[in-house]
Amino acid sequence: MYIIDKENNQLRPIRKATFKELGFREREHLQEWIAKYPNCLGEELLIIQKEFDGFNETNERLDLLAVDKTGSLVIIENKLDDTGKDVTWQVIKYASYCSTLSSSDIIKIFNEYLIQNSVDESAEDILEEFLETEDYKELLNTGNTQRILMVAGDFRKEVTSSVMWLMNYGLRIQCFKASPFVSGDDIILNMEQIVPIKEAEDYVISMAKKNREESGEQDELKERHIIRRDFWGEMLKGLAQVTGLFKNVSPRTAHWMGAGSGTAGITYNLVATKKYMRIELTISGGTQEENKEWYDKLLADREAIERRFGNTLEWERLDGKRMSRIKYEKTDLSVFRKEDWPAMIEFVTAYINAFESAFKKYLK
Repeated sequence: MYIIDKENNQLRPIRKATFKELGFREREHLQEWIAKYPNCLGEELLIIQKEFDGFNETNERLDLLAVDKTGSLVIIENKLDDTGKDVTWQVIKYASYCSTLSSSDIIKIFNEYLIQNSVDESAEDILEEFLETEDYKELLNTGNTQRILMVAGDFRKEVTSSVMWLMNYGLRIQCFKASPFVSGDDIILNMEQIVPIKEAEDYVISMAKKNREESGEQDELKERHIIRRDFWGEMLKGLAQVTGLFKNVSPRTAHWMGAGSGTAGITYNLVATKKYMRIELTISGGTQEENKEWYDKLLADREAIERRFGNTLEWERLDGKRMSRIKYEKTDLSVFRKEDWPAMIEFVTAYINAFESAFKKYLK
């Protein structure tokens, strides 16, 4: 940092110092500066307690507890010239403790703070004015909205790295670097948000949200794979009792399972989704022209095939696509509802032999 010397049209450097060198202490000075002027952290904050130790079965205490304009609790942890290596774990504990505080707890804590500081106003009145609503109690500490602000003269790499990682999982953390500078008899404090960088804060938060959504989608996909594999295992047990068609097939994670018909390029498939259970004949082994020719030959014998099957089938030529299919399905069944599995297995085992028999003569 520099001071502009207008008279001599030059820059005069300001010397960077440390809090320790200047004789400042964490609780007596840095904490008090923030408590008296919390807006130095870049937003409107309402300090509701200092040295808060109201946690059950622990003697730990956080430096400053505040409320932001949305009613979220803000845990502010101060370190002087160095964060140390354990500060991240420390503030996470504090946030977890504070997550259990009710609106009445917060009002009580704030009233105690006001009494300690000889403020002749009630917590209720101040909170109502600060949050700009009579329904302020409904905004206080709802859900997992707790935030963490860390202030220090310097942040170790392991701290900033863990903070960035935690942000990907939705934890709301900001790191502020407090740097004292000396110019003559004046001491200047620069408070700079370094994680996430202020100019890129919206981008970092949106990317973290995207990562969480993608991670959630991957977890959901993995869970679906497990469910389908278990389902096909049960289905194969049922099929083994009535047909040998799928005897060489193993449980799989896909939504379908197939077995050969004895004719190249034509298979019997079972399809299980969240909406239906289906038995189908799929024609997909040749070119589009060859597949349509096969389909048309079978379609010419539709009446006889359906008579042998005993039910009306759905015929889908699927013009413009390589494959064609003929299907029989039962709707309102979901592979993701385990209670539907018996009905799905019963449907397939009841009709699979008749379905195979209906086409066997014509496929030869």
